[in-house]
Amino acid sequence: MPILRWLTRDEDVRGAEKVPYRLMEEAPELGYGDQNSGNMLIQGDNLDALKALLPYYAGQVKCIYIDPPYNTGSAFEHYDDNLEHSKWLAMMWPRLELLRELLAEDGSIWVSIDDKEGHYLKVIMDEIFGRKNFITNVIWRKNYSPKSSARHFSEDHDYIVIYAKEADRFVPNLMPRTEKQNKAYKNLDNDPRGPWKTSDLSARNPYSQGRYPITTPSGRLIEGPPGGNYWRVSKENLEKLDHDNRIWWGKKGDAIPQIKRFLTEVKQGIVPQTLWSYDEVGHTQEAKKEILALFKKDVFITPKPERLIERILHIGTHPDDLVLDSFLGSATTTAVAQKMGRRYIGIEMGEHAVTHCIPRLKKVVDGEQGGISEAQNWQGGGGFRFYRLGPPVFTEDGQIQPDIKFPVLAAHIWFTETGTSWAKQNDQTPFLGNHDGHGYALLYNGILGDKAAANGNVLTRKTLAVIRAAQGDFEGPMTIYGERTMLSEATLDAEQIEFKQTPYDVKART
Repeated sequence: MPILRWLTRDEDVRGAEKVPYRLMEEAPELGYGDQNSGNMLIQGDNLDALKALLPYYAGQVKCIYIDPPYNTGSAFEHYDDNLEHSKWLAMMWPRLELLRELLAEDGSIWVSIDDKEGHYLKVIMDEIFGRKNFITNVIWRKNYSPKSSARHFSEDHDYIVIYAKEADRFVPNLMPRTEKQNKAYKNLDNDPRGPWKTSDLSARNPYSQGRYPITTPSGRLIEGPPGGNYWRVSKENLEKLDHDNRIWWGKKGDAIPQIKRFLTEVKQGIVPQTLWSYDEVGHTQEAKKEILALFKKDVFITPKPERLIERILHIGTHPDDLVLDSFLGSATTTAVAQKMGRRYIGIEMGEHAVTHCIPRLKKVVDGEQGGISEAQNWQGGGGFRFYRLGPPVFTEDGQIQPDIKFPVLAAHIWFTETGTSWAKQNDQTPFLGNHDGHGYALLYNGILGDKAAANGNVLTRKTLAVIRAAQGDFEGPMTIYGERTMLSEATLDAEQIEFKQTPYDVKART
């Protein structure tokens, strides 16, 4: 497979490894509404934030939508969109790598882009996600009138590049049928099965039983299919269909036969198409009007309309699925996710995470009626928690910081050992769980709440008994982390225990 080379590629493809794991520190005073809705708004560099999310959300995100800087030279107030090409690739590569780790096995990632970097984006995403996992390239017509100031062509569209984590497991939802599509179905013969439309009974493909004469109800003889083609069905099956009133012979009963397809028997949805017009999903002017209605001024140059994000989330998610946008901008993705009953994580580095994203989401929680609210029957509800990025979890030599709390270290150990997110963040027991027949436990920070040696951080017969009591029915081998062990090697072998010492055996996963 071809790969893309640029000046700093060798360093950039290892960029995600060098990003430190950071704590996420909640600012409760900036959250709003129901704090248990499962929604997060994070302020900070999205590269650091994505790495911080891995221990908790790896493999959990159903749909990722990002609208990164297009590298067009535009003077963005909130982003440096005048990045030199190599720097743009250096910025995108590690972020895409981390996004892939966060994506669920049946999940998808959607990236808005234009012609300036779109083709380069496709090549690096082929590398990161695998070319076989490329789904399609949607064309969104974003302008409804030509730009007379354009030097060469008026650019009327953007692209949305779509990849799956595993293409074989990604199943896009069907689009609802439109009134226009349904109007094509009539009921010319008052069939009790309701409206229908016809489809051709002849085809070019050879069929051994597809050549025979037909006599119409009016007595007209039709020697064979028109144009030397073949009938799609045998004479016997044609008679059965006719007996069931599934053949249309025309109003006078003398037309070439056609098969009746009933509206009640067709799929109640249609396969998504790759050309999206502005009358279906909105345009840039609509998006700007939505922003003006919210903030009373045009604070973002290229916002996306809510209808566009609604289309993406309709195809790529179901209610309560987790959605992620790491270039949150004006918070359109999270606003739409809230209105559609999806959980979300939004990441924004600028101060407008506080000055713009929070106010917009507060309005949504309170029942704001712009954008897709009416279409979704949105009446308000839900809420979000607000986080900022804190200090690194590990020191420069890869050891854990001494003041790290148990749940944070437990999540990192679980992710390091299993490559999956830790689902028991509220459990205050030393047994973390089992993965693929192997158990993991952590004795740290007084988790046992007793006065035993090192506050219970030492593996002894007593602390092992507590771990065994917490592991339930699990009986397999186990890795236990602790300050030290007082059990002999023979005992560890007999108990099928691998002991690892904190902090020396706790490493940052790269």
